[in-house]
Amino acid sequence: MTINADIAVIGAGPAGLCFARSLAESGLQVVVLERQNEAALAIPAFDGREIALTHHSAKLMQELGLWERIDPQAISPLRDARVFNGSSLFSLNIGHRDTQQSELGYLISNHLIRNAAYEAVKSSPAITLKTEAQVKSIQTMADGMQITLAYGETIQTRLLIGADSRFSETRRAMGIAADMHDFGKTMMVCVMEHAVPHEYAAWEWFDYGQTLALLPMNGMRSSVVITLPPKEIDNLLKMQADDFDREVSARFKHRLGAMRLVSTRHAYPLVTVYAKRLIGQRFALVGDAAVGMHPVTAHGFNFGLKGIATLSAEIKAALASGKDIASNSLLLRYEQSHRRDTRPLFLATHAIAKLYASDSLPARLLRAGAIRIGSRITPFKRAVAGFLADAR
Repeated sequence: MTINADIAVIGAGPAGLCFARSLAESGLQVVVLERQNEAALAIPAFDGREIALTHHSAKLMQELGLWERIDPQAISPLRDARVFNGSSLFSLNIGHRDTQQSELGYLISNHLIRNAAYEAVKSSPAITLKTEAQVKSIQTMADGMQITLAYGETIQTRLLIGADSRFSETRRAMGIAADMHDFGKTMMVCVMEHAVPHEYAAWEWFDYGQTLALLPMNGMRSSVVITLPPKEIDNLLKMQADDFDREVSARFKHRLGAMRLVSTRHAYPLVTVYAKRLIGQRFALVGDAAVGMHPVTAHGFNFGLKGIATLSAEIKAALASGKDIASNSLLLRYEQSHRRDTRPLFLATHAIAKLYASDSLPARLLRAGAIRIGSRITPFKRAVAGFLADAR
């Protein structure tokens, strides 16, 4: 059996589903291929990840019909950001008052975004979602692509989109290499209640021997991220709840008072990825398959949405002018634009991560000095706040 579609998307994560949804009203027929079963998409399990969204991303999610599908009580405001170094109580404070917004952005659980994206896609008759679809081969032809599935079905399409995570098998199948950096660390994420209010401020704490992050949720709860060598994370994952509570409270030096685990614990390897090419013949990468960011800037999904908006706009413009939706010139414009949007921060993030992961004496002094100098330069703080809010 052969299915004909204008665009095929491999990967039904948030990026793949959002891209498909962005073209729901374009008149194009889109098919999304996903190896998981439909239940895993319809009712995604909590995975520990909380997604920080800029104002621009919130606007894009509204346009895609996702925002309205998320309970307002599950959307937490991010008003301020604080950066700590070592054991010092001094912090670089980036506040919403440095922008013209009432908050820097928003925080939403990843599984809620996944559910909203799934529901938005399922509501569109122009999008076909095929689950339990294992891709066997991809063949590029002059006027299209042919995807063969493991059980023999084929998909004929004019344009193929790879959206299957930073470890994309589609990217590899298309012969595209990627710069991948494994930091040799693992991130553990969970939700904890605490006695001291977070005041809706996000923390990035580059402590000696560990990195801690806190993303404020509504109420007296926060998403906690602890980055350590894998063996130490394994120990945290295996701890009994009471011992874990005491351990995490101590790691935060009791600055939030007593902390109590209120979710499951999850661990992810700290690996960043930047594809050497974002496009191929009648092919493009989006989301983490294109750029898998370090979480320190919390811009991974924001960049994914921005890239989706760029590519979608190019495709719609081609349709309006009767041009090929997968032409080399169109795809090249997308690649150039997305590289301009993402490459500078990707490189800067790596430099910051390396500096603040080092516990050498020169690095400690440089870290402390950078935070104190940055805190005194108002234009710098306003520029960072504007970047984090991205309210255009």
